[in-house]
Amino acid sequence: MLRVKKISEIIGKNVFTSDGDFFGQIDDVNLTENKIDGWKVKLGQSYLSIFGGARGVVIPHQFVRAIGDVVIINKSSLPAQSEPQLPEFQQPTEAY
Repeated sequence: MLRVKKISEIIGKNVFTSDGDFFGQIDDVNLTENKIDGWKVKLGQSYLSIFGGARGVVIPHQFVRAIGDVVIINKSSLPAQSEPQLPEFQQPTEAY
């Protein structure tokens, strides 16, 4: 059964990725023609560096998997966490 929630009930909910990692907290919503276009999320500490120190991001509504006591978003929609790349002249060389 589909439960309808008011947007005011969603503001402040915790956001987790589909892998269970804490992502942040719902801060606001973007509406377009009376439909939800995206969610403004205030980032948690572990994701600040991935987004270049930005305090928040807008997650398109299509990437939201579930809204209940918490909000769950697709992990695959986020930039991959990768190790910082070394400049070319510092790249390790193959051993002979």
